[in-house]
Amino acid sequence: MKVNSAPRRVMAAGISLALLSAAIGIVSTAPAAVAATQGPCDIFASGGTPCVAAHSTTRALYGTYNGPLYQVRRSSDNATQDVGVLSVGGSANASTQDSFCANTNCVITVIYDQSGRNNRLTQAPPGHFVGPAPGGWDNLADAKAAPVTVGGQKAYGVYIAPGTGYRNNNTNGVATGDQPEGIYAVVDGTHYNQWCCFDYGNAQTNNLADERAIMETVYFGANKQWGYGAGSGPWIMADLEWGLFSGVNAGYNNIASINHRFVTAMVKGEPNHWAIRGGSAQSGSLTTYFDGPRPAGYHPMKKEGAILLGIGGDNSITGRGTFFEGVLTSGYPSAATENAVQANITAAAYAPATGSNPQQNVQLLGGQSGRCVDVPNGVSTNGTQVQLWDCISNSTAQRWTHTAAKQLQVYGSKCLDANGAGTSNGTQVIIWDCHGGTNQQWNVNANGTITGAQSGLCLDANGAGTANGTKLILWSCNGGANQRWTPRS
Repeated sequence: MKVNSAPRRVMAAGISLALLSAAIGIVSTAPAAVAATQGPCDIFASGGTPCVAAHSTTRALYGTYNGPLYQVRRSSDNATQDVGVLSVGGSANASTQDSFCANTNCVITVIYDQSGRNNRLTQAPPGHFVGPAPGGWDNLADAKAAPVTVGGQKAYGVYIAPGTGYRNNNTNGVATGDQPEGIYAVVDGTHYNQWCCFDYGNAQTNNLADERAIMETVYFGANKQWGYGAGSGPWIMADLEWGLFSGVNAGYNNIASINHRFVTAMVKGEPNHWAIRGGSAQSGSLTTYFDGPRPAGYHPMKKEGAILLGIGGDNSITGRGTFFEGVLTSGYPSAATENAVQANITAAAYAPATGSNPQQNVQLLGGQSGRCVDVPNGVSTNGTQVQLWDCISNSTAQRWTHTAAKQLQVYGSKCLDANGAGTSNGTQVIIWDCHGGTNQQWNVNANGTITGAQSGLCLDANGAGTANGTKLILWSCNGGANQRWTPRS
């Protein structure tokens, strides 16, 4: 992504009575875990703007879809497994993943395209910015990191930690040039940051930010480098390359921050006209945040038709978020069509997973110091010893996820690690590439201690220090406040 703004106009209101009644019927009659009579892409097609790409790890987006939603790969033997639906047009069969990934780590390798055009998403290659994986590619998402329920059934989203990204530069039927299109994504409204760029949508094919107007995506987050809205965010914005845009101005536009547990985010564009709409993915209607002309320098658009998820067009990899479902359409959807899609999304009944991990994407606050477990200077170098530092809410270097495999992950790919697999007092606690070893497994205990699964020792602020820069080590558990940690979202 990169620099500038946006525009206005009223959308077509026409929608067939059959389409509207279908959407209402879904809201009032669709039971949990039973296939809806229509999915979002059926509604878009009825509105004359069919899906050309349809991605979801949580449910079918067509009422007749019965294929795979995504593929996972486990670390124990590098075997892969497709995850499909419980029933035709229904929610994901999460038990397939749970069984296949039991007692090992899994990553999401493919997000299949349900539209039939094979616009699947796979590991993103390097661009102007290089990823942390071998060869400069981006990381793949931890398949277990974003459990939810859909229609009362367990499912998993795509957890984008900084450095994680998916892309397809060779697509079929996606809008190019100034052709009209619509995009929506359902995302976790509590998982975001202020960096670039948690995007989903249409991007350039060369992974470089070499021109404006070559992409059009949904962005969700609190970035204020280019466009932004009122309050502290997050906002739904559009990444049009050389800028995030919240309206016609290349900077501030008076659009409201969004505070929903699950968010429906929509961006659509046609010649010299585009709009931003959004709302809660659990209930209620859509709000139109912007509807108007293209910003200066963005008419005509020069879209190139690649599709990406979790990154900027030039492979900017510092954003974070969680994606559950989304589509790209051929043509500019009417507001009435989008409203019917929103009714379908809310009827899907997204909810946090029962008993889901409360230590996901949290800060770890020291009981004695009041400071947070921190990776110094936000580096990701193997062997870096963690420390205490003033808590910074948007710092990715202070955001930890305790996984089902008992790892404490930071940046999505690094794990808290007992240096050299040490088990003696004073062993340095560092970050290292996650590898599944017992020296990277931690028990987060009810009494506030965090103990190494291998050593049985406690995560400890060295010397009971409380100052910024105090290093963290392993030490025999003694009940001290310097060994107690409180997760904070």
